[in-house]
Amino acid sequence: MERFAPGETRAVTVQATAARASLDGELSLVAPEGWTTTPAIHKFALPAVGDKAEVTFAVTAPSRPESVKLAVSATVGGRPFNRTPHVVAYDHIPVQMLQPTATLTAMSFDLAIRGEQVGFLAGAGDTTVEALTLMGYEVKLLTDADITAEGLADLDAVVLGIRAFNTRPNLMEYRDVLWAFVRSGGNVMVQYNTTSGLPNGDLGPYPFRLSRDRVTDETAAVTVLDREHPAMVGPNRITAADFAGWVQERGLYFSSEWDAAYTPLLSMADPGEAPTEGSLLVAQHGEGYFVYTGLSFFRELPAGVPGAYRLLANLISL
Repeated sequence: MERFAPGETRAVTVQATAARASLDGELSLVAPEGWTTTPAIHKFALPAVGDKAEVTFAVTAPSRPESVKLAVSATVGGRPFNRTPHVVAYDHIPVQMLQPTATLTAMSFDLAIRGEQVGFLAGAGDTTVEALTLMGYEVKLLTDADITAEGLADLDAVVLGIRAFNTRPNLMEYRDVLWAFVRSGGNVMVQYNTTSGLPNGDLGPYPFRLSRDRVTDETAAVTVLDREHPAMVGPNRITAADFAGWVQERGLYFSSEWDAAYTPLLSMADPGEAPTEGSLLVAQHGEGYFVYTGLSFFRELPAGVPGAYRLLANLISL
């Protein structure tokens, strides 16, 4: 995955591996309309099985914001080859080989960030670290031992992976450290947790209750409830356009009740259902901010949805 500023040119490297000996051919990187790649082809020669050819293309994004797939193709002896091997290996299933089409997600959009260092505490597993790095942050992977005043001192924000409180019950013991970090000017963002198997206790510095509320229609209308809230205005101005192109859903496990210290920022609903306002709650606590969100960043970021990156940047930058 690569992120471009509108109109920016970046180097994209492609690698081909020989599955048999004595391969001569050409590599190309095919882009949708509005994107350009140069040169048109790179020639390669691979004498032995396992030899690799690595070539670089200059890719220029259009001025408009969008997310596309760049297709990689090799031509050998007049035949095209466009698959990439992916081995699936787990102890509980037989080893499997998948060969999906070789593509690269390329995103073109304006993005501004504040702060430099973000701590990430893993939950059930998502691609937030890759997204944060792509956005320009330096990411520190946190363990329980790092959740101390000293361990968080150099960070601008801490992001918890999806279902962190579900998968790390002992995380409840470190809440006071996290809230002290917020009081001193840091930001903490908690992504969705499920109601099943949730430890007792508040998940934020002020109480809020999780529910099974969700919005499964990825095109459901989203209303910004406070357009001038800091999370909506900077460093990226969030508009309806930032909720276009979302995949699979809007979010899940929204809050249904919350303390008056929280500001709900978004309203949304599946067709025929009442609007819900618990998808994104923000509270100032001392000099910093706490965020709970059930928005499906874990789906939108790997899908290359520009608006998800822009909104995430704002929440981290509070």
